Amino acid sequence: MSESPVSGPPPQIPAARPPAPQPKPPATTLRQRLAELRGPSVAPHPLDARALAALAANPGCKRRALLDGAGVDKGVLATSLGSPAPFGQSQFALVRGNAFEKKVKADGGTELLRLLFERLGSGADAPGEATVPDLTAAGPAGRAARTALALREATAAEGWALLDHPMLALEVAGSPAYLEPDAVVVHPDGTWTVVEIKSFPMVDSSADAAKVGAAARQSAVYVLALERIAEVTEGAEVGHRVLLVCPKDFSNLPTASVVDVRKQRAVTRRQLTRLTRVEDIAAALPEGTTFDPGCSPEELGSAVDAVPAAYAPECLAACELAFHCRAKARAEGAVETLGRSVRGELGGLTTVAGVLAAAAGKEGDPADPTVAALRRAAALRAEALESPGSRSGGAACH
Repeated sequence: MSESPVSGPPPQIPAARPPAPQPKPPATTLRQRLAELRGPSVAPHPLDARALAALAANPGCKRRALLDGAGVDKGVLATSLGSPAPFGQSQFALVRGNAFEKKVKADGGTELLRLLFERLGSGADAPGEATVPDLTAAGPAGRAARTALALREATAAEGWALLDHPMLALEVAGSPAYLEPDAVVVHPDGTWTVVEIKSFPMVDSSADAAKVGAAARQSAVYVLALERIAEVTEGAEVGHRVLLVCPKDFSNLPTASVVDVRKQRAVTRRQLTRLTRVEDIAAALPEGTTFDPGCSPEELGSAVDAVPAAYAPECLAACELAFHCRAKARAEGAVETLGRSVRGELGGLTTVAGVLAAAAGKEGDPADPTVAALRRAAALRAEALESPGSRSGGAACH
């Protein structure tokens, strides 16, 4: 029996919903923005381990983080600003350092391995001969790939291997930075040890603390780069203790000490993470800011001053812009010019004029411990400078 057709209006077809609004892509990518900052026709200045170590030494400096992240050549920038930094080793120091390194690595690295086993030996057999793989390749990227392959092969072989001047890659702000440690030793148990060879002396088993600290920060950068390779290498582990080799007691005989770089590694990792956020620093800059060396010194000065800096006297040994930043800090009377320790002691007092006014009792809250200490120090200084005659009723001092 057939059904009769149903009478009534035809079914309504629901209207199609408008497509959901898609998020707008960023006007420029981070790489494009950084290219605009350094100049559209300027190639990025490559970062090395020394530069990355200097970043870790002053992690609060947004100026250096942005300039290094953008690949700006700070040496050229400082010269354009009229404050060039006299960096670089003397030719004599370079020749002496190269000769010492050759001596340490002679005979297949026999002396180097002896020092390493003496300082880091932990039950393994004393190294006899170590394989020294050939790391030659075309370009830094090719050398980095060849180094990674040599590390994997040496780890799988479960023997001693000495990699002379390997090439490591580390991503910094989206771009690869190529690093070249003096040597990396592969142990039979799969441990990789960074070796730093320096020409400053180690007297009575002790070296200059500032130079050792700089070497530790530099080695921490190498450790981070090696960890990237070790993550994809079965049985590999990067040692957190590096071998520092120096001349013994101003002679040409090598000696060594072990430096734990876990603290420096953690600081460097945080700083590299911060470098990936340079877009936030760049976003706060005025429109059209650029560090193109083709700009006038006035334009470059305005661009540099638009980025906050964290100057300290230690910057003079590590940053090409240190002299420019020091001049600005002195002109502003900033207490940072007196050193980080002094700056930390002065609390909320940020200028030298403010400190002197607080010490003289002209400004500041007397209940503030810093102000009270300054006034007490000023009173003691005035008492010490008071003439002996006035303290003893006019008696002369002979």
